[in-house]
Amino acid sequence: MAKAPVLTPQAEDFPRWYQDLINKAELADNGPVRGTMVIRPYGYGLWERMQQEMDARIKAAGASNAYFPLFIPQSYLTREAEHVEGFAPELAVVTHGGGKELEEPVVVRPTSETIINDYFSKWVQSYRDLPLLINQWANVVRWEMRPRVFLRTTEFLWQEGHTAHATYEDARDYAAHIHRNVYADFMENVLAIDVVLGRKTPRERFAGAVNTLTLEGMMGDGKALQMGTSHELGTNFSKAFNTTYLSKEGRQELAWQTSWGSSTRMVGGLIMSHGDDAGLRVPPHLAPVQAVVLAVKGDDAVLAKVREIGERLTAAGVRVQVDDRTDTPFGRRAVDWELKGVPVRIEVGPRDLEAGTAMLARRIAGGKEPVRIESLAELLPKVLEEDQALLLKQSRDRREARTSDVSTVAEAAEAANAGGWARIPWATLGQEGEAVLAEQAVSVRCLIAEDGSVPESDDEPGAVAVVGRAY
Repeated sequence: MAKAPVLTPQAEDFPRWYQDLINKAELADNGPVRGTMVIRPYGYGLWERMQQEMDARIKAAGASNAYFPLFIPQSYLTREAEHVEGFAPELAVVTHGGGKELEEPVVVRPTSETIINDYFSKWVQSYRDLPLLINQWANVVRWEMRPRVFLRTTEFLWQEGHTAHATYEDARDYAAHIHRNVYADFMENVLAIDVVLGRKTPRERFAGAVNTLTLEGMMGDGKALQMGTSHELGTNFSKAFNTTYLSKEGRQELAWQTSWGSSTRMVGGLIMSHGDDAGLRVPPHLAPVQAVVLAVKGDDAVLAKVREIGERLTAAGVRVQVDDRTDTPFGRRAVDWELKGVPVRIEVGPRDLEAGTAMLARRIAGGKEPVRIESLAELLPKVLEEDQALLLKQSRDRREARTSDVSTVAEAAEAANAGGWARIPWATLGQEGEAVLAEQAVSVRCLIAEDGSVPESDDEPGAVAVVGRAY
């Protein structure tokens, strides 16, 4: 009888495979309240590494971290009409506290434009106070009707940046800088996910923004995942909260603003971009554990050698974990590490020790081969760089192979429903065609210019719509 697979095969049931992997790789569990999640230590380790890499890039862009309250007076959201209308269906509202009905209901933070603007209006007095660049690492709550762990949860973790600038041009350029030099750089060079950078249509734009820049990744099943967004808010929130400054010329001016965010949804994107039927595959630049050194048997000499190898690799700058739990069968441990997607396994048993070698198993490129123990510290950094590049290439190759150029709305819908993306001239599709696609659960993921860059306006001549089904 054939052995049952550890995971449901992707080709058989992709959503079931996704859930199986999250469970078997010990990434997360469902929380007790519908739509919430418990992130387990290994899953949280992935998020911590994402935080570290993102935080460094955000700070390099000049922003400083701060923290704002979880509870927001309900009246704050009503000050910007489009904003409150966009978030109203997702709000969690607290009406009682301390055993009493509150004088004013408070909203559990869905995003922080309103409360941060309340403080920006106090902190910004003069052009000398600008630009004001703030980032917050926090949790948010958006009541989710169709939850899926990491992808759509009622509560999730994220970073949200909020800035105020003296001019439209400064705000526009900063939103674009975050889009490309923070988000795209991180997603391509750390997550190894190929992303399309584009501009959202008015229909898909963030509530209260005048422009939304997006990064769209193609998942293993051909669907799109919005990986992060950067918004130009214009002066919409400045008007609502009276965020003004005294210019060099002595005039009171409205501040121009941006907001931008990425979340634990990126963990879901990591899983669906790189995972296979054997489990997760973690890019080496991200991996909390880049190499695990396994003792095959509980032989004293073997145990001593795996610990020595671990020390050598750590000294060489590799993030290493030594697995000397020989009371657990070796095969089970090897499968567990494969499920977790650790890029490299180094396996050492008594025979390997006699030969002066270790078995090198590569999770990303595949294959196993004996390697001299003395050469591991020099070899491993090269192997990890090769595997990082391979994952990005595979992600890009998938997107290019499954994206087709079409000329009609019907062809765009057909391509999306067949498990891919379509590119169609925006002049051909237009808002009418976009509405027709929406009836089939197909959306315009973004607009790109003819040369693949980000359009400067919604009606830029030659703009192309990237169309697909999305999570």
